[in-house]
Amino acid sequence: MPTTENTALTALDLTHIRAQFPSLSQTVNGQPAAFLDGPGGTQVPQRVIDAISDYLRRDNANTGGAYATSRHTDAMLAEARAAMADFLNCGADEIVFGPNMTTLTYAMSRAIGRDLGPGDEILVTRLDHDANVSPWLALEEKGVTIRWAEIHEDNCTLDLADLASKINDRTKLVAVGYASNAVGTINPVRAIIRLAHGVGALAYVDAVHYGPHGLIDVAALDCDFLVCSTYKFFGPHMGVLFGKREHLARLHPYKVRPLTEAVPNRWEWGTLNHECIAGITACVDYIADLGRHNSRKDDRPTRQSKARPSAMSTRRTAIVAAFEAIHHYEHGLMERLITGLSQIPNLKIYGITDPARFAERCPTIALRVINQHKHQTPLALATQLGEQGFFTWDGNYYALNLTERLDVETSGGFLRIGLVHYNTVEEVDRLLAALRRIVE
Repeated sequence: MPTTENTALTALDLTHIRAQFPSLSQTVNGQPAAFLDGPGGTQVPQRVIDAISDYLRRDNANTGGAYATSRHTDAMLAEARAAMADFLNCGADEIVFGPNMTTLTYAMSRAIGRDLGPGDEILVTRLDHDANVSPWLALEEKGVTIRWAEIHEDNCTLDLADLASKINDRTKLVAVGYASNAVGTINPVRAIIRLAHGVGALAYVDAVHYGPHGLIDVAALDCDFLVCSTYKFFGPHMGVLFGKREHLARLHPYKVRPLTEAVPNRWEWGTLNHECIAGITACVDYIADLGRHNSRKDDRPTRQSKARPSAMSTRRTAIVAAFEAIHHYEHGLMERLITGLSQIPNLKIYGITDPARFAERCPTIALRVINQHKHQTPLALATQLGEQGFFTWDGNYYALNLTERLDVETSGGFLRIGLVHYNTVEEVDRLLAALRRIVE
């Protein structure tokens, strides 16, 4: 009989998936490249590359013109909004495009800050990427008080009791990450959003790291804002913001005077990166097609059976099916990786390591060598692994408050291994063998 892990690891058609990503065929020093750097940006399928180049070849124009290529650009933007609306489960007019999540968050924080002053409070967390911290810290210049939700250092999870204790009738906004880009912790965002709304505060969710790993449903979350980056889920370098329609209409953006007041365009300043936005539709369609393909492939009586091809009448339905399969596969891969890492002497894994709680984490692993030697710092590990074709990250990944709290910032931060659904069992096993050789 197959084990649960083996069943999980056959949940996706990896041959079909990997064939769509040209970059995955590269080698380094004669070794096959293993892209374990997904948290810093995933690889893209050929359809995304084609969509970007096709736009530049055929339709490159600004918007609002009385001629064909401009009208094509208008239509392309509408298609991309519809695609992201399906991805997040919201209205197309609640989708805002921008250069990246950081820029969008700064823009929104300045607009929200227009109405704030002394006595008002914003709550941020020690676990977050700094892009969901510094834009809110900037409002201290207006007299706003920033409060911090602390973490449990033993497993890098939020201290929810501490967080709840710091939400009060002065709280105007709670900023929280859906998942930690450093240690993989998935936060109970729905419960946190309810706490924020209980005192009339806004809830601002950073879903950049969660985006490639789990289904996002802003309607079910009831968040006021959610931001993500398409280059983290197999698309181009762009940021996307969901904002509830009433907030996008009510708040006042800093913008140039000729720009329309229509929602959502009033939040998009200057000429957008049209060619990359063309790639957004392609990356969302890649995920939807993964769900359709996997549903055709898998006839087992599992949860995926709820989404048979006959039920794939909408892109959202196919996206739901895709993330069920992705979650199932990635967690099997993650279990294999964490089990193997735990057997290497002198390695410390940061974050949740209890298999009973793996549902609370993404397949993003941060680690360090205990009492490390010069050749075992996070940078040294990443360098040695890179020479063998394993692409990993070292440092703090902008989760600065976390590395400072865990007292690893001044000694190189972590080595981060980030799995996504195009990674393989063979890559995990080769990585474990390479790490064992380096550490021992």
